Amino acid sequence: MYINIAGDYSLKTSEIIGVFDIDKLTVYRSNRNYLSKMEKRGKIISVTDKIPKSFLLCGSKKDSVVYLSNLMPSTIYKRHES
Repeated sequence: MYINIAGDYSLKTSEIIGVFDIDKLTVYRSNRNYLSKMEKRGKIISVTDKIPKSFLLCGSKKDSVVYLSNLMPSTIYKRHES
């Protein structure tokens, strides 16, 4: 099954490890460091021109990618449930 995460971007649900509220998680330095490290590695893909509200961690522990979306995590969850 696929889930639309913004605009024309859809991800396979089996590849999604987690969906996180960007405002709540970036409060902690360790999370900011993780996102910074992923950005330096070129592993962050922004699927919106708007301010991101969530990030999705996809792939495997060894080879993961972060997608930035303008959708709230609750919206993504609702799309998964329907």
